[in-house]
Amino acid sequence: MVVRGQRRRGAVVATAVAGGVAVALLVSGCSPMTAAYEPQAGRAVRPHSARPVHGTGAVIDPGRALAAVRGAAAVLAREGGAKVVTSMETVSGGTRLTIQGSGVYDFARPVGELTVLLPEGATGAAEHRPITEVFTPGGLYMKNRGAGVPADKWVRLDTAALPDGNLLTSGATDPLAAAELLGGAHEVTYMRDERVGGVRVGHYWGTIDLGRAARAAPVRDRGPLAAAAKGFSSGTVAFDVLIDAQGRPRELRYRFSVESGRGDTGDGGAGGDTAADGSEAGGGATTATAIAAATATAVRPSPAATPMVVVSTVRLSAFGTAARVVLPAPGDIYAGKVGSPQK
Repeated sequence: MVVRGQRRRGAVVATAVAGGVAVALLVSGCSPMTAAYEPQAGRAVRPHSARPVHGTGAVIDPGRALAAVRGAAAVLAREGGAKVVTSMETVSGGTRLTIQGSGVYDFARPVGELTVLLPEGATGAAEHRPITEVFTPGGLYMKNRGAGVPADKWVRLDTAALPDGNLLTSGATDPLAAAELLGGAHEVTYMRDERVGGVRVGHYWGTIDLGRAARAAPVRDRGPLAAAAKGFSSGTVAFDVLIDAQGRPRELRYRFSVESGRGDTGDGGAGGDTAADGSEAGGGATTATAIAAATATAVRPSPAATPMVVVSTVRLSAFGTAARVVLPAPGDIYAGKVGSPQK
């Protein structure tokens, strides 16, 4: 699978899975959603939850802006816990789907837990149980993910083995990874002061160099980010971030595209099985899915596929919250094969 993060134009292909139904999509050119999040005429479109602070007129030196963005992850680690709300929105052929999540994260430990809700009808069924996800360094645990996994069992994925480093796989960008991506920021622009929930924040936007982000991250977290740096063909991802006066990121937004394709599959095919650790039983290259641990095979791009853009947002609040997250016991982790999205 090749994943592309971009600010401008470029053909990309995405493989999206919602609760076990795989859809391979081609993105070509600038989609309506990409345009909506693009800075236009030198101005950035503010996140919907933010409000401008009139009359500030502050000018921040580019060096200070870059330092504020790159230092945000370290500030979170000192803060400890926080409440988290996530959204992952895809747009394809005029169809918009949003996957929502909420929970807590301890950035000092670090470990977090989210409950992820699929949009109605995304699985091809009337309803899907919420998916529980637990994030740890190098690992992602998922419960209620379907595809043959018993309801009382967890699936564990090695995030360093995922082509996107779990930036999109679980349907919610790992909040810690979202913060650590900022360590690779370059071409950062400070736009203006705004308010989010009554808190004054600075609005910054720019581009992430994924390779730099991986090198800047703590050793324990470099594996998944290094995988993303290899998987995203352009090596960059566009971002917006709102940072408060204490240096804490209150809202992070990234624009992704994923290149896989539709048509001829590699070894194993999209109908193959997946081991519980995310490796493919059929021996082919596996792709990250947009919501579950189900696996589809990387395929050659098709010019006839449908455009799609993925926008991932992470919102943080209530800093200092006690995040009581319990890791699944070894006996609760499913050791069998996970059915593919098409089974």
